[in-house]
Amino acid sequence: MKVDDHTPPGGTVRDWLDDRAGAVGDREAYVFFDGEPALTWSGLHGKARQLAEQLTAQGVEKGASIAILQPNGRDVIECLYGALYGGFRATVINLVAGDEAIGYALDHCEAHIALVGDAQAELFERVRPAGMSRFSASSLVEATALHSLGPDDDALLMYTSGTTGRPKGVVHSHASLLAGGWTPTLAHKLAPEDRGLCVLPIYHINGLCVTVLSTLISGGSLAVVEKFSARKFWGQCESANVTWFSVVPTIISHLLHSDITPTAETKARLRFGRSASSPLAPDLQTAFETRFEVPIVETMGLTETAAQMLSNPLPPGVRKIGSPGKAYGNEACILSADLTPLPPNTKGEIAVRGPNVMREYLKNKDATRETITSDGWLRTGDLGYIDEDGYFFVTGRLKELIIKGGENIAPREIDEALYSHPDVIEAAAFSVPCKSYGERIEAAVKLRDGSSMSSERLVEICVERLGSFKSPDKVHILDDLPKGPSGKIQRIKLQDLIK
Repeated sequence: MKVDDHTPPGGTVRDWLDDRAGAVGDREAYVFFDGEPALTWSGLHGKARQLAEQLTAQGVEKGASIAILQPNGRDVIECLYGALYGGFRATVINLVAGDEAIGYALDHCEAHIALVGDAQAELFERVRPAGMSRFSASSLVEATALHSLGPDDDALLMYTSGTTGRPKGVVHSHASLLAGGWTPTLAHKLAPEDRGLCVLPIYHINGLCVTVLSTLISGGSLAVVEKFSARKFWGQCESANVTWFSVVPTIISHLLHSDITPTAETKARLRFGRSASSPLAPDLQTAFETRFEVPIVETMGLTETAAQMLSNPLPPGVRKIGSPGKAYGNEACILSADLTPLPPNTKGEIAVRGPNVMREYLKNKDATRETITSDGWLRTGDLGYIDEDGYFFVTGRLKELIIKGGENIAPREIDEALYSHPDVIEAAAFSVPCKSYGERIEAAVKLRDGSSMSSERLVEICVERLGSFKSPDKVHILDDLPKGPSGKIQRIKLQDLIK
């Protein structure tokens, strides 16, 4: 099966894995750093089919949810592909969401079987709903006829972070899931010679689609890390002969503040690094590229769009610092309040339409109807504008805007002012109730070890760059800021943390 620059991938994950195993079966597909042997395409194909047959033999119906509670590693790759190959709905559970959210997802997805890692067994027993059991492979299973499978059949169920209420279950078909692997392949010109580095959790859409599924579509290979370590990162890039990596802004900041640098050979091999999941501060991007000589391509995506929906071009194409780029493989626009597409340089809500858009929120027709317009635009909840060249700029989120004295203030402006100081590793502005203005601004930062920076000086920096009205009244210096599974800072939790 071939990748086309204009046509989304056809078929199913099963079709693509069959094709890879048949065409390049002996080639390494996924490699690991924990001592586990590499998975070739034919080896992965055999493991996936075996698990699919075992689940089918146990009577699991087509499209039924199979819960997966596994950390990054060989096992989760085999479990993911096994569930997809069998025609089941792979339900990848966020392992750091907390007992309540995990228990809710397991109950809501209505899975009867869970593929559980040994280290997650206690967690599973603590939160599993009645009627759900941990999968136990049959010792002998005869070749079983698998469920028939088509592009429109359910493939993935992934729950959102739920920062504004109950997590929502995002349902992707085989078609939209494969498109989620195709959009980064297209934007980043991924080829069979490329090897990516996956340091983000596979239970997050960025790790799953951008790295794992793009490997299937591109025919390249992927080095899978159990979890990110600033101390090990560059060595892992070197030992695995990595040509690209996908990270988030907090990781870029931690690498920048580490005293470890890549070798000249590693820098020469790396085509690019990719940033996603939250906006990348321009000062942070510039400092990283200046120090490490590795270009960063800023992108943007959602769980609902199978990860990527916007990307900057690769060098030597024009990368606009501060922009997540242009649409690749889908359409994007700016919508007005009455859901009408707006002209360039007019602020509104960013929306996307294309083959990578989810089918629905599971068992939530109202939320689905509110999110996807009648003509197919998925409303992202992000505010921004598009310039004359087709590049998007994000100015804030609808649900994160701070409304101070009737004026809308985007927290991102304050974040970027704080990131302008080299001692700041993590930063996030947030609102707190105020009798005079309705809401006022505070912020929290994590500083590099040994920094003498004061809260008062950080406020002064914001005033110098933004003026006093948009600046925080106070900046809290914390050991760490609360983050979700992708490393994205969770502003809503800061309000409770500083009380």
